[in-house]
Amino acid sequence: MSSILFENVRLIDPASGRDGKGSLLVENGRIAAIDPKEAPKAARIVDGKGAVLCPGLVDMRASFGEPGAEYRESIDSGIQAAVAGGITSLALLPDTDPAIDNPALVHYIRRRGEETGLVSIHPYGALTKGCAGVEMAEIGLLKKAGAVGFTDGARAIADTKQMRNLLAYSGFLDTVIILHPEDPSLAKGGCATASPQAVKMGLPQIPACAEAMMVARDLRLAELTGARIHFGHVSTGEALGLIAEAKKRGIRVTCDTAPPYFAMTEADIGDFRTYAKLSPPLRLEADRQAVLAGLADGTIDAIASDHSPADADDKRLPFAQARAGGTGLVTLLGVTLRAGLPLLDALRLLTVAPARLLGLEAGTLAIGAAADLCLFNPEEEWTVTAGDLPGRAQNTPFDGQTLKGRILRTFHHGREVFTAEGLSS
Repeated sequence: MSSILFENVRLIDPASGRDGKGSLLVENGRIAAIDPKEAPKAARIVDGKGAVLCPGLVDMRASFGEPGAEYRESIDSGIQAAVAGGITSLALLPDTDPAIDNPALVHYIRRRGEETGLVSIHPYGALTKGCAGVEMAEIGLLKKAGAVGFTDGARAIADTKQMRNLLAYSGFLDTVIILHPEDPSLAKGGCATASPQAVKMGLPQIPACAEAMMVARDLRLAELTGARIHFGHVSTGEALGLIAEAKKRGIRVTCDTAPPYFAMTEADIGDFRTYAKLSPPLRLEADRQAVLAGLADGTIDAIASDHSPADADDKRLPFAQARAGGTGLVTLLGVTLRAGLPLLDALRLLTVAPARLLGLEAGTLAIGAAADLCLFNPEEEWTVTAGDLPGRAQNTPFDGQTLKGRILRTFHHGREVFTAEGLSS
């Protein structure tokens, strides 16, 4: 594999705290040197022209349709969207059809990722068989097969006793349990957060406290069992307050959020706009501000895309019947840059922080690390246009919006896997 020398770049490595001008040498797919005094004569030169070079993004929460619903998003189509978004490591949820609840399917997902050579795919294992919330999956065997954590995806475990048993057993394996914080009975049949707008539109409502109630229950169970838990796509101030307090008490808890919950509100539903129907639903402005505060003060540990593909027919339905979820791979960086965080802090939430949560060797520019890299211009604008995005699924809630932060190149293990149009070395 040839050598690559990146010159005239702004190197940002949240793992070490570095942020400044420099150069970086890649040899044999790994980072060989920072600011090398000399490089191999045959090295390919990439002039960054002042752009940011950072670790490839690590997305700890995404769904594809494969297996079972490849018409929504296959692994092959999904990773095209991922690399266009600067993502080089991707953790996939197991609530497919069939669910990833046996070792053979874990091996299958990992092998499919390796076959593409474009990204590193890390499958979650199902927490319960079929992600049905009833019978515990063989999580010990799933972990041995390579599952990086366990979850039922966008389904919460309703049975409290079973949740206790699951957490107690996970403690023996020292693995992380990823939880969807939403009381199923309160959320059943709902499609929008409880608000005057939902009343005006006549939409079935999900009270915001459905999130906090499940967070409170699972924090208590984590304290009881000593398990390590992680709440996905947290969207309310009340839930974040509970998590912050639990961290102070030493409970082993972390959480992430997704860009829609700090960039949008329930007002973005607009005229029954199904692209903005998400799970959990978009919240009130006060909750959006609370999520922004949680990003700034460290209560929120990572930002995930929460990529949830839908076919066009899934969304061309009345709002209450339309499939919940939005795509998020291509827009992950651009929307995150709108959160108002220092660039080093924003990138930490997208790289080394999720990598450490899942125990992945990713998200760093350390010497010897795999050369998973993202080169982007933080000031260059681009417009999100559904129908023109890479990947099969086009159901983006950010359709029509202009974002800053254009991905120029993405490298996986030293191989260039994405190049923006019009660029040349």
